[in-house]
Amino acid sequence: MSANSNVDAGLPDYAPPRLANSGRRRRSVISLTPLIDVVFILLVFFMLASSFLDWRTIDLAAPASAGAGASMTGAMLLEVRQDGLRLSGHMVSLDEAESRIMAKVREKPDQRVLIKPADGVALQDTVRVLDRLSAAGVANMSFVRTGSR
Repeated sequence: MSANSNVDAGLPDYAPPRLANSGRRRRSVISLTPLIDVVFILLVFFMLASSFLDWRTIDLAAPASAGAGASMTGAMLLEVRQDGLRLSGHMVSLDEAESRIMAKVREKPDQRVLIKPADGVALQDTVRVLDRLSAAGVANMSFVRTGSR
């Protein structure tokens, strides 16, 4: 190729001037301020939208030691089973169990009620019974464990 090959091709005979940084790509600057603003807004939103209060709690007092519980004589046994409730050996509805237990509590205010959930019973069913008896005013309730776990 000759030196005049650029002229023959119709191209200008000069080369554009080279810049000192033309070999490296220029990186765009990313500002972190908008990112921090968005994270802060999300933090404030979730703090205000969350509720850290326990609206419905049930207070359960654990006995001092496993063997030092009060005597079970005279206590009413309420079994929570998959097929329903059983109060002192008789199948009852929740309303009937509540009325019978309340009749006993009126006679004897410190009447002890033992709640015994059977294996496989949903926790919500047991809590529903506990909540209903607690709302009715039964104060002396205890859970009885099934088997030897």
